[in-house]
Amino acid sequence: MKNIYLLAFIATFSFHVKAQNNPFKPIQNNDGWQTSYLLENNLKLQIMDSLIAYGKFKQMSSVVIAHQGKVVFENYYNSNTPNTKHNTRSATKTITGTLIGCLLQDGSLKSVTEKATIYSKTKGVQYSDSRKDKITIEDLLTMSSILECDDWDQNSRGQEEKMYLIEDWVQFYWDLPIKGFPEWKTKPKDTKYGRSFSYCTAGVVVLGDIINTISGNLENYADQALFSKLGITDYHWQKTPTGQPMTGGGLGLKSRDLLKIGQLYINKGKWENNQIISENFVSESTRPHSEVGMFDYEYGYLWWLSEFGKKDEKVKASFMTGTGGNKVVIFPDLELVVVLTSTYFNGGMESHQQTANLLNDFIVPEIIKLD
Repeated sequence: MKNIYLLAFIATFSFHVKAQNNPFKPIQNNDGWQTSYLLENNLKLQIMDSLIAYGKFKQMSSVVIAHQGKVVFENYYNSNTPNTKHNTRSATKTITGTLIGCLLQDGSLKSVTEKATIYSKTKGVQYSDSRKDKITIEDLLTMSSILECDDWDQNSRGQEEKMYLIEDWVQFYWDLPIKGFPEWKTKPKDTKYGRSFSYCTAGVVVLGDIINTISGNLENYADQALFSKLGITDYHWQKTPTGQPMTGGGLGLKSRDLLKIGQLYINKGKWENNQIISENFVSESTRPHSEVGMFDYEYGYLWWLSEFGKKDEKVKASFMTGTGGNKVVIFPDLELVVVLTSTYFNGGMESHQQTANLLNDFIVPEIIKLD
């Protein structure tokens, strides 16, 4: 690995294709961000930048870092630019959770313990069962409802690819049967947090239906309650077959705008002295509510919870993530937000591991040195 770093270092001073001309100088514009050249001469991040530019980290499209509220590193790769709207796939789910926080903040929703069926109604539901009426908004936020829905199991009736074959994705969710727990599977009451986690995109689509019902128009509400308050004006919602914004994935956002979503949580729900979501919702969103069951991850309100950094200097983090290894990661103890975007959509777990490696081997250790 040292030889690779040496080659990358040499490359930094020879020719620098695929990366922008000023790779260590964040762009100063009028988007609400202040900038700092704090990392301009950081050799380790120069090496990281060259490794990405020369394809050692596959199909990366951007790396943007904010420390103590200022953009300190910004670069774009493989023909992407600051104006590229990245399809960050399931990282969208966390933004959907943020919109629930907005409803709580403006009083349109009283509590996440409210029943989901109050706001998300369908007719002629299959497998009619009174237990469906007990599913709460919090159950959907924590991927732990009692319906049989697991995107990671090809045999699951609620597996996401099966949802995409039909028109009404909300109906698809409510038509699912109740999940069964045979003797060899851990029952919810026996888990650490009393919840059984199963990754379910359809449940987050239902959260979008709930937001739409309460607000009257999800797309307008997202713009008024969140995006416009953050100064985010250029974005793209993918739409479901029924015409609703797809809240389970695919929202296109610029890297610096994704950075704002992360900074909002670092700021305990504030942006420019505007309390967009409550401090309590930030705290609840980023504390564990369920165990994921792989890589020692835990799960909050559509936030993944883990640690990054060298083995002896791991730092707690909450992160948004999606296919391709896309990540928006917040480190409250370091006042650090990192955006990593990628189009390595067919990379499987390798795509997630390579962005984790960028955090573990380069970014987190170098920020730790600053504090």
